[in-house]
Amino acid sequence: MRIPGRSAALLASAAALAALCGCTVQPAGADGKQGLPVHREVPGGPGPGTVRGGPNSPGPGTARTAPAAPPTAAPTATPAATASAPAVPAPRVLWSRGDDGPAVRELQARLRQVAWLAVGPNGSYDGATERAVKGFQGKRGLPRTGATDTVTWQRLVAMTRPPGREELYPGSGRPAAAPDPRCLTGRVLCISKTSRTLRWMIDGRTVSTMAVRFGAQYTPTREGVFTVYWKSRHHVSTLYHSPMPYAMFFSGGQAVHYSYDFAARGYAGGSHGCVNVRDEAAIARLFAQVRIGDKVVVSW
Repeated sequence: MRIPGRSAALLASAAALAALCGCTVQPAGADGKQGLPVHREVPGGPGPGTVRGGPNSPGPGTARTAPAAPPTAAPTATPAATASAPAVPAPRVLWSRGDDGPAVRELQARLRQVAWLAVGPNGSYDGATERAVKGFQGKRGLPRTGATDTVTWQRLVAMTRPPGREELYPGSGRPAAAPDPRCLTGRVLCISKTSRTLRWMIDGRTVSTMAVRFGAQYTPTREGVFTVYWKSRHHVSTLYHSPMPYAMFFSGGQAVHYSYDFAARGYAGGSHGCVNVRDEAAIARLFAQVRIGDKVVVSW
């Protein structure tokens, strides 16, 4: 037997209790079950709160997924730095200080042709050669390394000619020619244009021999038999204003004397008619031995 008033009172009490507990009884769903309240903290919200369950709410104990953040555009790739041009490799070094051999001798001869090397070729890449190469490089805007690389060598070859034997081996060396018969008696400076040598002879005996060079095309050295008529240890030419140390005059202004130019350039140059000696020590000894009146024979 139902008691209507009592049922109403029970329902009212349940409603009051629900209000005090802070939740609301959900209406029954399609399956006849009432939705249970779902408690969830909303990220970024004011604090813990109650999200009411509904017909489309997930089942008990299932947390809602927060709305996904709007997709952001992919970061724009930073353009790569412009690739620099590949470095040009340094030219290959052919010869440098400390090297020696025929190739170095040719280098030295070519440097002498363009007046960068003062001394004669010796086949050794020494300090003088290194300085000459540096000067050549600097004059042409090349790195002043002092080492002969492929670029330096190509520039030098383009400016010079293949050196002959006399340039490669200046004063080296022809053997002295057989003495002219006029040299076989007395004290004689026996000079041969054929072998480019001077023999100092006394009574047919050769005391010493040295390399010499002669006058140029338009200032040739005279040939014949002469005598030494004047000696001048520190002579300077009054005509050309050039030094003529250890000068021994035998024909007009022509003399046998030491030549700085011959020592520096070898047979690449020539005199104004004098007989040049390149070995200073040798001519110093000769100068001390020769007397005024000694014979001079110049021949082919």
